[in-house]
Amino acid sequence: MRIRILAVGKIKEKYLHDGIAEYIKRLKPYASIEIIEVSDEAVNEKASVSEIEIAKQKEGLKLLKNIKGSDLVINLDLNQKQYTSEEFASFLEKSFRDGGAIVNFVIGGSYGLSEEMKKRANLSISLSNMTFLHQMTRLILLEQIYRAFKINHHEVYHK
Repeated sequence: MRIRILAVGKIKEKYLHDGIAEYIKRLKPYASIEIIEVSDEAVNEKASVSEIEIAKQKEGLKLLKNIKGSDLVINLDLNQKQYTSEEFASFLEKSFRDGGAIVNFVIGGSYGLSEEMKKRANLSISLSNMTFLHQMTRLILLEQIYRAFKINHHEVYHK
């Protein structure tokens, strides 16, 4: 099983690098994890709606270049369905069963995902109603993926 996390922007903070590395290490017995970062587009604080859309479109094109036609793609989107940890574990297990050996999770930039990226997704989910720093979202997602594998293997971790 392979999991790919495609994300806009680079991780800058050491504590996030360390946390991400820890969960990638913990996940090795269950799945291969690959993180693909694409550069974010510079957007002026006073950017117009159309300038923001252009930036999202450019970021979306960079993300889409890393996705094959047959890939299962799951976008993270604040306005979509939320799962409990148990539901997410079942969802992930079903995604591997139905979608094949590779599951791609896509994390947009500060302004979200382009329309093209939204249309490409097989599914969109939300981690929370709360808004997270998009760099921190990678760590949260990895922890939830790890928790899902522990649940699916009936191993102690989940409470």
